[in-house]
Order: sequence, then C-alpha cells, then structure tokens
Amino acid sequence: MEENEIQGDTPVKKKKKRKKKRYLLKFCIVALAAFGLYALLNSPIFDIQKITVENSVYYTSEQIIAMTGVSPGENIFHVSMHALRGKLLSDPYILSVKLKRRLPGNLVVHVAERREEAFVADRGEYIIIDENGLVLRRTKTAPLLTELSNLKLVEAEAGRPLVAEENAALTDTLNLLKKVKNAELYFKKVDISNIIIRAYVFDRLVCEGTPAHLSENLDYLKKILLELKEQGIERGTVKVGGDRYVAWQPASE
Repeated sequence: MEENEIQGDTPVKKKKKRKKKRYLLKFCIVALAAFGLYALLNSPIFDIQKITVENSVYYTSEQIIAMTGVSPGENIFHVSMHALRGKLLSDPYILSVKLKRRLPGNLVVHVAERREEAFVADRGEYIIIDENGLVLRRTKTAPLLTELSNLKLVEAEAGRPLVAEENAALTDTLNLLKKVKNAELYFKKVDISNIIIRAYVFDRLVCEGTPAHLSENLDYLKKILLELKEQGIERGTVKVGGDRYVAWQPASE
C-alpha cells in the first residue's frame, strides 16, 4: 500500500460520530415527549367542567365564581392561581383563599370569610366592620349588629381598618366584644368614650365600666344579667369596676 493512500476513520472519530447520533436521538425523544405533554395539557380533557366553592357564608357560590372571572371551558392549566387568589383577596369579606386543581376539570375554591360584628352610623349610612375593626362595606339599611356610638371618625374605607379619634378605646371595645361573644352575651349598643363605656343590653339596661373591667368580670356580669332576665327587669345600670366589683343599680322611677 502506498504511503499517500487515504485511510478510513480512526476509532476516535467513530466514537465521536456515535456520541453525536446518541445526543441527536436523545434530543428528538425529549422534544417529542415535550410536544406530547404540551399537546396533552392543552387538550380538551383539561378544560374546566366544574368550579366548586367551599366554605362560603356571606357570598353565594355563584357570586364567588363570578368574582373569579373563570368560566367553564377554559383550560385548567391556563388559569393563574396567583392572579385568581389576588382577585378574590381584594374583596374585604375574603380573609383567605385556597385553590386546588382536581384533574381533569374541577377547580376548587375554598374561602374563609370575615364576619360582620358591629357597625357605626355615619351621615345616614351604616359602616359595617369585622371583629378587628376592618371596614367591610357601607349600607343604608340598619344591620342587626352591635352599634358603636360616639366615635369621631377619621377614615372609613372598605378593606381598611376603621380609624377614629378614640382609636385606643375602639380597640379595647372590639377586644371586649370578642370576649362577650365567647361568653354568649350580647350588647345591643356600646357608647364609647376614652375611659368609661356604656354597653346596652336593652334600651334602658346598661353595663358601665372600662373595657378592661368589663372583660375581667364577665362571669359575674353574666350571672347578674341572667338573674335580671329571670325577674323580667330591663331597666337600670350594672356598674363594673376593678377587684371583681359588680353592682346592680335599679333605675329611678
């Protein structure tokens, strides 16, 4: 054989060619798998057939669904859970949201709602707040809730905390109402001042003291109010102070 005769591929070159072929084959397999997965996820199989709303009380299921803006027939993977959660949480009544995809076509919306606890009258309207003082809405219809009176309002915007000049007394009163509810008592109205509040059980039956003293003596207060109820008494004052001081003062005729 002559020295200048062309030789075939060396073993090294053959290995490189085989590697290139394997890489190309792997790429094709991955690409086909990705395309197949994309086609599957975008197929009508994953179109939303049902939207399930759980735990809603204030809003109906239909109202919650309308708030989501999602319609049956949309692809369940095209719905942005982050955007949907943000949209629902923008409503003052919605406290928290949990979203779940139940494949192939059920979107589950689980909500926790804020509850209406009290209201403040303001220029012919009623500002409804939750137990922490967050403003839920305004209405022209008087609600069947505890009225908070004698507040000088500074800010009352839906979705934001109610702000009054008597903010400290307001906070103390709201904390008192939580304990009153747990004690299975109810105040029709609470007249707020910076120190002493007047909590009305009936129009002319009032409990008088600081929010702290009323909170500390709820057991004794409840006992007296039950005794008055048994006797049919709906007028007078229950004065509440420190050191377990609870005294009944009949109304003067």
